[in-house]
Amino acid sequence: MRLWWRGRRADVPDDRSGLVVAYWESHDEHLLTATLGTIARRLPSLVAAALRMAWQASPRDTAVALTGNLVAGVFTVFGLVATSDVLASLLAAGPTPERVRAALPSLLFVAAATGLRGGLLAAAGWAQARLKPQVERLAETRLFELTTRVELAAFDDHDFHNAMRRARDSGVPDTATVVETTIAVVTGAVGVLASAVALGLLHPVLMPLLLVTAVPAGWAAVRTARLGYRAFYRLSAARRRKFMLSDLMAERQPAAEVRAFTLRDYLLGQYAKVADLEQDVQLDVARRQAATKAGGDLLTGVATAGVYVTLGVLLAVGVIPLSVAGAAVLAIRTGQVSLTALVQTMNRLYEAGLYFGDYLAFCDLARQRLPASPPAAASAPAPFHRLDAEHVTFTYPGADRPALTDVSVTLGRGEVVALVGENGSGKTTLAKLLAGLYRPQQGAIRWDGVDLGAFDGETLRRSVSVIAQDHTRWPLTVRENIVMGRPPEDDRLAAACAAAGADEVVAGLPDGYDALLDRRFRGGHDLSGGQWQRIAVARGFYRDAALVIFDEPTSALDARAEHALFERIRGHADGRTIVLITHRLASVRYADRIYVLDHGAVAEQGTHDELMALEGLYADLYELQASAYRQRVP
Repeated sequence: MRLWWRGRRADVPDDRSGLVVAYWESHDEHLLTATLGTIARRLPSLVAAALRMAWQASPRDTAVALTGNLVAGVFTVFGLVATSDVLASLLAAGPTPERVRAALPSLLFVAAATGLRGGLLAAAGWAQARLKPQVERLAETRLFELTTRVELAAFDDHDFHNAMRRARDSGVPDTATVVETTIAVVTGAVGVLASAVALGLLHPVLMPLLLVTAVPAGWAAVRTARLGYRAFYRLSAARRRKFMLSDLMAERQPAAEVRAFTLRDYLLGQYAKVADLEQDVQLDVARRQAATKAGGDLLTGVATAGVYVTLGVLLAVGVIPLSVAGAAVLAIRTGQVSLTALVQTMNRLYEAGLYFGDYLAFCDLARQRLPASPPAAASAPAPFHRLDAEHVTFTYPGADRPALTDVSVTLGRGEVVALVGENGSGKTTLAKLLAGLYRPQQGAIRWDGVDLGAFDGETLRRSVSVIAQDHTRWPLTVRENIVMGRPPEDDRLAAACAAAGADEVVAGLPDGYDALLDRRFRGGHDLSGGQWQRIAVARGFYRDAALVIFDEPTSALDARAEHALFERIRGHADGRTIVLITHRLASVRYADRIYVLDHGAVAEQGTHDELMALEGLYADLYELQASAYRQRVP
């Protein structure tokens, strides 16, 4: 990986040749080039989608948040207009007490309008605060309902996986942000409209003055945000490098090698280079943002002075009275604050809306990748009598060639069937097809003559147990790691652990089956690779399945434990079918049938003795492994 940030530079080009652009950076160009007009044109669709999501999460809170802000705007208008009456009474001729008494009704009206406005905004704010967690939960739930149901092959599709990560990491949190900023945009728009209406009621000629004072502040807000986006864009690749380095220096997994290879100074030096770059760019952007804000404030001051001069001229020529001019100043200041906030919020809404759009797009994409439900799903027979793969061909998404080509295998009830072959020969892919996790593009997998596609996927998988080579180390208790969501039965749990040799692992843990297997949590425990493998095998034994698939179940076990486990696996085959995938061919000698795969095709099949007599690929691999044990050191 080329380190393009070597040396300290304040003006860093947008060079990304050293790192591939990450999925979370897909909208950076949009944020850099979007104009206020672009943002305004996209607002209606964003607001509509956000309000639909908010309404589905909580109709009551959505209604309160919107209604509260809208009605508060009405009271803003009343308060500003009434302020003119108050000033007219106070500035009228006559004794001061009489003027105060004359102003009292209008003052009470202003106070009531202000109080009601404050109460409505408080209620709307409370409802809005309640909406955020509800919207986030709704968005997450919808996402995970889809990600846990889509066909497994979708996760092998690069584009689908990136879309999912954008939706999960940015789209879900920005869903709540879109709802929040949508309501803020509504609030800002209502505030601007209220000020404009108040000015129009005071005198129509006053309405344009609001825009004159707010434009400079709005320009400064957009310009400041754009500078921030540009800095983020320039630093995004460097930040990823920084995050990677921070993980290397602060996480448990690489800690041993950091010390063993004395990498401390090297990693700190690399980190310092990236941190220097980040600091230089941030300081440069802070300077430019401060200059932009100062320029906006200066222009706002000039515009405000122009407004006051205009008001003075209108007063001098008798177009408006002094009381109206005073109320107009208050209305303009109120509208100016609302309009500036509106412009800033529109910017935030546009940014969040891009990722919210990713979330919506992914949900649509995921629905297209859901497994098709058969019109009348059959109940999977358990146990089956015969499972056949007939001329199946399977290609992973984006792959140049098939992982399996025209493969046919047969599994009988109670048999132990071994799949062997060199790396990349298609053993694991075939096992996943037999388990119904993948569906072949050609050919069929038949369960007692019925195509697996005729079964409901959930129903089928209750009759299959798969212990993958890269089994998951769930951050749960020992018991939960083995029962995997099924009802816990103590006798069955103990039998599964004994069959897998995991009872020795449990006996060595202080909390036994209740031991938490994750050191990141207080009281958690860590297991060795071999211990985890026994827990995973116990998981397969606990599941009362007609078909049990073990993919390299002994790769982390010592020779004695491996021999014992294979003996238990053969004993577990009583009434069940066992598919065993392994590179250790001495362990499959007693399998009922062995399929030898080579480059995605079945090259040989038969018993151990039959395959040895063929003197083909199996015999070559077996003799190669056996010769290593026959060699003696002189």
